Amino acid sequence: MKTAVKTELFASKAPLEWAVMANGQFYTAQIPIDAEGKVVDGGIEAQARQTMNNFKHTVEAAGLTMADVTQVLIYVTARDQLPVFNKVYAEYFEAPYPNRAAMIVAGLAREEMLCEIVAYAAQP
Repeated sequence: MKTAVKTELFASKAPLEWAVMANGQFYTAQIPIDAEGKVVDGGIEAQARQTMNNFKHTVEAAGLTMADVTQVLIYVTARDQLPVFNKVYAEYFEAPYPNRAAMIVAGLAREEMLCEIVAYAAQP
């Protein structure tokens, strides 16, 4: 059975949930939007931090911790953004780290977005 995770994030008009739980697994995708649903200004560091803050909020709203995260897929729109994203990302995790992949993509759903993550966690 799939259940939506209730968060305090901006309620998207798109047909999506910010996160769901199913069969003891947590699934989410997060983007760099603020409480009004606007993509934050300030370049990749500001967007990475907003994305990771949204992610941490969603993980905790599901009753989990960052230590429960098992895999993260990172998307950035330029190779030189990845070291900056990595620096911010490292502030949110401790060893043992989640499995991870990073991709450089031509673009994301909103033109001004520089990053996005998809992540999974196991319910203890």
